[in-house]
Amino acid sequence: MKVIAINGSPRPKGNTFNLIKYVFEELENAGIETEIVQLAGKKIRGCLSCYKCFANKDKHCSVDDDLNGIIDKMVEADGILLGSPTYVASVSSEIKALIDRACLVSTANGYLFKYKVGASVVAVRRAGSVSAFDTLNHFLLYNQMVISASSYWNMGFGLNPGEVEKDEEGRTIMKNLGLNMAWVLKKINA
Repeated sequence: MKVIAINGSPRPKGNTFNLIKYVFEELENAGIETEIVQLAGKKIRGCLSCYKCFANKDKHCSVDDDLNGIIDKMVEADGILLGSPTYVASVSSEIKALIDRACLVSTANGYLFKYKVGASVVAVRRAGSVSAFDTLNHFLLYNQMVISASSYWNMGFGLNPGEVEKDEEGRTIMKNLGLNMAWVLKKINA
């Protein structure tokens, strides 16, 4: 089994990355393979609403940038973890472009991510994380994924890179998410 995490932060080693690491630690302890996809530095533009994905039905977007390789990884994975910092009470533009386009490609091809285990994590300085968390979860729900929960909302608090390490409750939430995600993956793949 394999879980990929998509880090939607422009900081590859920032707080979102640190939160993902805690989830991955528990998944790896359960024998589940993990891979992180960093959106930082990738070229992924917003959706053009051209609907060529519905005409082509080739599991790819017609726009030639870095998205299709990530969609391939999402299709191959058993679980998908989405991560984003909170920007203006929502997700980063990097992850928003990915979820908008990947969602349309998935829908055009019979829901490519259906029945995969999904979860999301959000890094936040102070406020707006619930809206960002909601946006990521809308992607999971729309794609008919099985959402794994934790012991609270999947968020960690910190401004500068590494500050989420001081959020003890946030670290515990991420570890519980990893444990729960591993449990769900094993039940589905039994």
